[in-house]
Amino acid sequence: MKTFSGRVLFLDRSDINTDEIIPAKYLTEITKEALKPYLLEDLVLPGFTKEDTEDKAIIITRENFGCGSSREHAPWALEVNGINVVIAENFARIFRQNMYNCGMLAIELPKEKIDYLFNTYAGKNVSIEVDVDDDKIIINCGGDIENINFKIGEFDKTLVKEGGWVGYADKNY
Repeated sequence: MKTFSGRVLFLDRSDINTDEIIPAKYLTEITKEALKPYLLEDLVLPGFTKEDTEDKAIIITRENFGCGSSREHAPWALEVNGINVVIAENFARIFRQNMYNCGMLAIELPKEKIDYLFNTYAGKNVSIEVDVDDDKIIINCGGDIENINFKIGEFDKTLVKEGGWVGYADKNY
């Protein structure tokens, strides 16, 4: 199972699409590693720079993350950069499933919770650990700990715990 903990990158925008996650011009690359330097290269967000992604393992963002083209390259680009969790109000359906299929977490929280997370923690040195078994997000900000519950489907949870579809298939078929 992948690691679901680390420092948080706050992306305060809705509708971040797969072309912004990994630009289409890099889809001819034949390895995940080749995608690494191009993560969020085309993201337009005031104050955001590519360096903001360094040493981050979790993204918190707004609604409709991963909209646009249905490509596995977007989760792959996140994964190869050490980002295995995205927390948002909601996701484009295919992107969300691609995350689970790759053994990664796409956690949906109500708008009010996402607003709370931005208002309380954005701009601070925040780390999160996700307890997949107990459906719990554990937030650490300067030693102050807060827990937030979430829910994903049981099969998607199984995919995450098995490392994605390949791990699931190896175990079950």
